[in-house]
Amino acid sequence: MATVARDKLARMLRGDVAGAFSVALTTSADVLSIEVDGVGSVAFPVSSAQARELLGRGQPARFGRGEETLTDPGVRDTWEIPTELVHARWDDDALNDILTTVKDELGLPIAAELTAGLHSLLVYEPGQFFRAHQDSEKDDSMIGTLVVTLPSDHSGGELIVRHLEEKNTYRGSTAELSLVAFYADCRHEVAKIRSGYRIALTYNLLLSGDTALPEGDEGAVGELAGFLREHFSTPVFSRYGGRPAGPPNRLVYLLDHEYTPRALGWRGLKGADAARGSLVQAAAERAGYEAVLALADIKTTHSAYEADDYYGGRGRRCWDDDENAEDDDTDDLADYDIQELIESTVTLTHWTGPDGDQLEATSLDVDEDEVCASSGTDDFEPYTSDYEGYMGNWGNTLDRWYHRAAIVVWPREQSFANRAETSPGWALDALAEMAPTDAQAAAATLEPFWDGALRARTSADSARISETFGKALRTADTVADAATASMLLGPFRVENLTAGGAAPFAKLASQYGRPWAVQLLRTWAGAGQPYWTVGGPERGRWAADSLPGLCAGLRAEPGGGETAAQLLVDLAWTWLREAIDSAARSSSPRSRDGGLDALGAPLASVLTAAATTGPADTRDTVLEHVRRQQDAVTALEMSALRAAAAPGGNGTRDETGFGELAADCAARLRSRLALPSRAATDWSITLAADGCGCELCETLRAFLADPSQRTLDWPLAEQRRRHVHSRIDAAELPVSHVTRRQGRPYTLVLQKTDALFTDELTQRATDQADLDWLVAEWHVPPAPQTT
Repeated sequence: MATVARDKLARMLRGDVAGAFSVALTTSADVLSIEVDGVGSVAFPVSSAQARELLGRGQPARFGRGEETLTDPGVRDTWEIPTELVHARWDDDALNDILTTVKDELGLPIAAELTAGLHSLLVYEPGQFFRAHQDSEKDDSMIGTLVVTLPSDHSGGELIVRHLEEKNTYRGSTAELSLVAFYADCRHEVAKIRSGYRIALTYNLLLSGDTALPEGDEGAVGELAGFLREHFSTPVFSRYGGRPAGPPNRLVYLLDHEYTPRALGWRGLKGADAARGSLVQAAAERAGYEAVLALADIKTTHSAYEADDYYGGRGRRCWDDDENAEDDDTDDLADYDIQELIESTVTLTHWTGPDGDQLEATSLDVDEDEVCASSGTDDFEPYTSDYEGYMGNWGNTLDRWYHRAAIVVWPREQSFANRAETSPGWALDALAEMAPTDAQAAAATLEPFWDGALRARTSADSARISETFGKALRTADTVADAATASMLLGPFRVENLTAGGAAPFAKLASQYGRPWAVQLLRTWAGAGQPYWTVGGPERGRWAADSLPGLCAGLRAEPGGGETAAQLLVDLAWTWLREAIDSAARSSSPRSRDGGLDALGAPLASVLTAAATTGPADTRDTVLEHVRRQQDAVTALEMSALRAAAAPGGNGTRDETGFGELAADCAARLRSRLALPSRAATDWSITLAADGCGCELCETLRAFLADPSQRTLDWPLAEQRRRHVHSRIDAAELPVSHVTRRQGRPYTLVLQKTDALFTDELTQRATDQADLDWLVAEWHVPPAPQTT
């Protein structure tokens, strides 16, 4: 199989540059003098006696875990002398010469200026140590750390620096200054002191000035530009086969060092990243593409097994706010036998502008066909991991999460679309600022992903939905094109349209015409789709809370507002009618009554809106449909009438039809109350027909209908007992059903309960209270007298 372009690019960059991640040198102790308040001058080599004096000025060193700064000798056990007590002076240009060497060895730009700022003076006594940790940038220009170990007679205390799979170990000297410089993202530790005292100054390394690298080799730049063109012109095939999709939208090249958001920038790239970044930037420019820097979170999932029956725990690393160290509390990967890679996901969390500034938060999952790297992610240290043991059908997996930086390249004409995919609100603001022709062209690049991107970023945040919808309405007006406006507004739902959007929507309806408005509203409402697949409870709340005010607002606007209001009432009623019918068909009385009760407020709003919007036959259609329902519809009617009578309701208006609804509800209640009360000896129960006419149901129905039979002993096999159980429970009958586990088959014992009487009395009391309320609130006329 031919090597894809992105892998050719990664392979070329892997061999093209190689930079050191740490550098060590020694120099005479004569170039440095140190005074500590309360101790005086520090003599070299540092004696044990003077080391103990220094300890007297120190305090337990702290480390960071998340947002906290902690003291824990199990993680960091050393003494730190406050910086304000320490006065370190270097002779002449000694420190500048050291920093020049460090800059060259680390591969930093020649024209840049590397400076060092004192951070701490540390004293380690026997038995003390600092577990593996990682320094973060304490300043926007910080690129690394310089450790100056003072000469002293001690054993142990080695400084161990790691990056990827490499490890360098550095030991102090008894006569000279030992200096180690390394990039801030390198993991490092101080081994336990076996004897004597280890004393060290630490400095923050700051890079400033002209940090640009020289332009890369013309041949290399040209070859990389060719790889980029090939990548962006080759269609992507689905991993499951089928027809190829279009070419990739971006290329994500993962870098080898880690960066915090504050330190991410072209001038702050470290080691090999800096040289590679310069080459990719030049190649992108030559090919006519745009390159930005990004931060990525990567999750890998491997099949894995515990070694030696060890149960793996969970670990997490944290950035330090003081020493900026990270507790090395992650899982020891040696505890697992790691098998094949199951899945790897890359999510971009931040990116910059093309010039490397204007850092923006983002959230973009990147396809595997868009990612490449010169170093595998498994070569890095995960910042957390999670092992899941065998769970029956799945498990034995090890999830690991990593922080990496990346260079992201995309065609210039796709720049707007790439940013819009992660921030629809930003895209709408940007479109609104463009001239109509430019906005239409830019919006056309959004169409392939706009629906999914907008829904994914607003579905769980009502405030964001409202804000974004308002922007979309304004932008749809600005683009001055009906098709573009439909595309931008299409992903929203009718629930997003409230009274506040009446004026801008009416303006759009007038601008683009009635057919445009009708089609958009039908799309928002999910017209033609089963009601349970659209809207849900949100549709009911929208109808109850927003529909009358929205329709009133639309009618007040000139142009297409009246038509839009009429269509909204029709769409709301179409959904509500199907919801009423579905609730009324429920075999569970509680589900049926609860469902109908929840639809009362939406019904009241539909009647109110229908009374003032469109022809009167809409209201009549609604009332007729309600009147045709079974007797249980009183739950719906009472709920609607109470909503209409509540403060702010519109129940006093005759044209709404609430009077007719109240009359129908009263008639149903009176009809139920007119039935004679159940006799004390009447144990009959009616089992509603649900289409099942099996012999078991016929036997059950006969037992229930018998007014004198209270119990039934019924030998049945398990599956047949289960069917009877389900019929009783679904209908919520006042019948207990237990299995007497004697003989074969077991006996199902059915017994009618006293709830048959108490429930009926409760229902009659409720019906009477409801009828009294209707008479008082809605002035329902009394029932006609019979002679």
